[in-house]
Amino acid sequence: MSTPEGSTTPAAPARGPHDLPDVSGLVVGVLGGTGPQGRGLAYRLAKAGQQVVIGSRSAERAQEKADEVGHATGNANCRGADNATTAATSDIVIVAVPWEGHAELLASLRSELAGKIVVDCVNPLGFDKQGAYALKPEEGSAAQQAAALLPDSRVTAAFHHLSAVLLLDQSVDRVEIDVLVLGEERAATDAVQALAERMPGMRGVFAGRLRNAHQVESLVANLISVNRRYKAHAGLRVTDI
Repeated sequence: MSTPEGSTTPAAPARGPHDLPDVSGLVVGVLGGTGPQGRGLAYRLAKAGQQVVIGSRSAERAQEKADEVGHATGNANCRGADNATTAATSDIVIVAVPWEGHAELLASLRSELAGKIVVDCVNPLGFDKQGAYALKPEEGSAAQQAAALLPDSRVTAAFHHLSAVLLLDQSVDRVEIDVLVLGEERAATDAVQALAERMPGMRGVFAGRLRNAHQVESLVANLISVNRRYKAHAGLRVTDI
């Protein structure tokens, strides 16, 4: 673009991979927020000052857990609601339900989740005498199933490798881990990376499109094996970025 004097306006600098948006004012809903993983994420987000809605099939149970999280974190902007209300009133919605109920719940919330950033952190796993093993959904992954069921939503995948034990441990101030974020739309994945980085110790790392979600979800089976052998709460760190 030329100025009246005929000079050229300098182009805006290219956005770098670490240039992330401010998501501090967004409302984050957690479907399955009364379970260990969902409640742990709700606790960490509320502790970071985020507005959080804990979702459950039972609004009463959701509010009970929200009161506990609010009391523990001193965050008055933590409330509970049924899953449909949680989906409808949140800007970003984290899906942290058991794999067995994943498809049914998301199909029932298609209209409430339309236009929303949906963060799927569900790991399709099976268990037998040899331990945990990955399942392969027909769509390829839980995240791809979510995208198929929610065509009007901005589906991403993230938060798979976080230990619920560490998330819920109030004596742990920082959860040192990289959060792999996958998705089709950069604005959505950037927002989820930024949300991860609201929680002390975490770093959001873009890890590809949803077609790569299966190996991220299935890696949890390996981490479970690590944790059982070493009595640990292992996570991931990506080097050289």
